[in-house]
Amino acid sequence: MNLKTLWHRLGSPRWLYQMSGPWIAVLGWLAALLLVTGCIWGLAFAPADYQQGNSFRIIYIHVPTAIVSQSVYMMLGAAGLVLLVWRMKVADMVLATAVPFGMSMTALALFTGAVWGKPTWGTWWVWDARTTSMLVLLFLYFGLYALRQAIPRAETAGRACAVLALLGTINIPIIKYSVDWWLTLHQPATFKITEAPSMPPEMYLPLLVNVLGMYCLFGAVVLAGLRLEILRRERDTQWVRQLVEARA
Repeated sequence: MNLKTLWHRLGSPRWLYQMSGPWIAVLGWLAALLLVTGCIWGLAFAPADYQQGNSFRIIYIHVPTAIVSQSVYMMLGAAGLVLLVWRMKVADMVLATAVPFGMSMTALALFTGAVWGKPTWGTWWVWDARTTSMLVLLFLYFGLYALRQAIPRAETAGRACAVLALLGTINIPIIKYSVDWWLTLHQPATFKITEAPSMPPEMYLPLLVNVLGMYCLFGAVVLAGLRLEILRRERDTQWVRQLVEARA
């Protein structure tokens, strides 16, 4: 299958529905296995940090949720671009489906960051560049959710959300590089492509397992929601009617 054929198939709700079904179970089981392994490994067996003690262990939840929340928004920006340029209705379905998951991950990242900040910085919240830009990301998710609910015409709501998602991607590099551009209390990035991890393997590996598990959870949840959204929007098409009749 060449790229052009794959691109056209991705724009087909029917093909995407049929293709995505088996992946939900695979990603769901992988997510459960990786997250359980990573959490037990990190919370029970990884050594304590020499400065922060055991309070650092919240990193095994905080970092994966923060990373995935940004990845979800990058996907929303890409879906918004596809919707505005190629008018693929599947892109709007992705926009509608992924927002709640991204919102929950961002909220969890901010909450765990506050819990981590209290023993580390002596306060629940600091208005530094990283935490503030993450708060902006949460507001962007809220804005996408509210905007779709506020506009009654589905096509207009989809285009409006696409524009907001695309514009909001400007905040992603600000989140990533904020600790390098400004003086902040927040520690530097945990994962760097061009550099070796600063953490010892016994701390770094369970964190990596949890990050992979969170991405698998993201895939399973969004694909499951996307299949429901496809059925809802395509309920009047012949193939959905035949599917419902076959399962009746």
